[in-house]
Amino acid sequence: MIASEAISSQDELRRRLAQIKLRVTQATLSRDIAELKLVKTAEGYKPLKPAHEDGAQALPPLARAVREYLLDVRPADNLLVLKTPPGGAQPLAAAVDGERLREVAGTIGGDDTVLVITPSRAARTAVQQRLEALLR
Repeated sequence: MIASEAISSQDELRRRLAQIKLRVTQATLSRDIAELKLVKTAEGYKPLKPAHEDGAQALPPLARAVREYLLDVRPADNLLVLKTPPGGAQPLAAAVDGERLREVAGTIGGDDTVLVITPSRAARTAVQQRLEALLR
């Protein structure tokens, strides 16, 4: 369905699935979207392209995502708020999660904001320094 139609939101996808007699919860859709490595774009959900398909340099996924999507880093106690362009939060959050950094307890990705949760200020500082280093 994603490949053949423009689906702009999880609610729209849930309604389209209901039309073909598939009932799913929003939580199930979120997990499935992450598992399928779909990202939200201006044209709707699309599969995340590997670096070699979109002409990007051969960078590790986190470095590529940081350079492509990260606009601003805002520390807040043991949290980092990462600002991205619209639609950039999901791929950036997925890249942070994919690194499996021991300093990161988890991430929450919206449309243009990622919340990175760390267990301490020291861990937050370490993650912040790593992300800022990838921008250089």
